[in-house]
Amino acid sequence: MAQELIYLTAEGYKKLKDELDHLRSVERPAASAAIAEARDKGDLSENAEYDAAREAQGLLEMKIAQLEATLANSRIIDETKIDKSKVQILSKVTLLNHNNNRQVVYTIVAEHEANLREGKLAIGTPIAKALLGKKKGDVVEVTVPAGVLKFEILDISI
Repeated sequence: MAQELIYLTAEGYKKLKDELDHLRSVERPAASAAIAEARDKGDLSENAEYDAAREAQGLLEMKIAQLEATLANSRIIDETKIDKSKVQILSKVTLLNHNNNRQVVYTIVAEHEANLREGKLAIGTPIAKALLGKKKGDVVEVTVPAGVLKFEILDISI
């Protein structure tokens, strides 16, 4: 089964790579040391500390494997080739929310880079899906769990 491509910004790729490097160079040796320390405490069959250290190491290795897979299947988006006339991944979209008459600004990003506090909206969210392919001046209605939201696209940039 083919892996799905993951599109990331250069910043997002670097962030994931740095996290992977940290897990490999700092967390992995610490987990090994914790196992060695617990092993030195005696009978492994009744050693809860040893079991906990092994479980923590297993979770760490799983996270490392996930990050490696993500990075292996990721492609960095070339921002110079993005069409600024319509909404797509990496577009910075200024919207007028007709429900409360407020402006909001979102940058459409890959799932791995989403952070609502920073205004980074995952491409898989209902709002982002509704905005994709739309142009400045378009009005978009989005059905979300809280009801129907109506947005007007005021500006699109990168």
